[in-house]
Amino acid sequence: MDLLPHLRRARDHMDRHYQAPLDLSELARVAGVSKFHLVRCFEAAYGETPIRYLTRRRIERAQDLLRSANLTVTEVCMMVGFASLGSFSSRFSQLVGESPTAYRDRWAARGGPHIPGCFLFMRGPMDPRGTAGPPGGGPDRAI
Repeated sequence: MDLLPHLRRARDHMDRHYQAPLDLSELARVAGVSKFHLVRCFEAAYGETPIRYLTRRRIERAQDLLRSANLTVTEVCMMVGFASLGSFSSRFSQLVGESPTAYRDRWAARGGPHIPGCFLFMRGPMDPRGTAGPPGGGPDRAI
């Protein structure tokens, strides 16, 4: 059985619903495989576990918002699906090499236009590629 289409479904689901709480059981259901098989095959195909992929995608979305929106780091943290500012700041610093505040301030110093935060709260996070779905609930346990 070719698993790549199943793995793509799980990856696409994470791309569309990155801001929602996702758990491994839901991703396995989307892919149509067991959660243990999903983790093994996903890592073999994409070089990282589903949890790491989701975290990286959330950090990438946070970078976009920190560059272009007039939002606090806490607002960005919550908009991209992190439940804790501490874990968001820690992972952001590990992956990007600087704190979210330093990243935002460095980009703000360039003087580019910002999207008003009130617009983002009314319309949802901006996603120019159209891959994000509407914010929504999900299983109780988040990744």
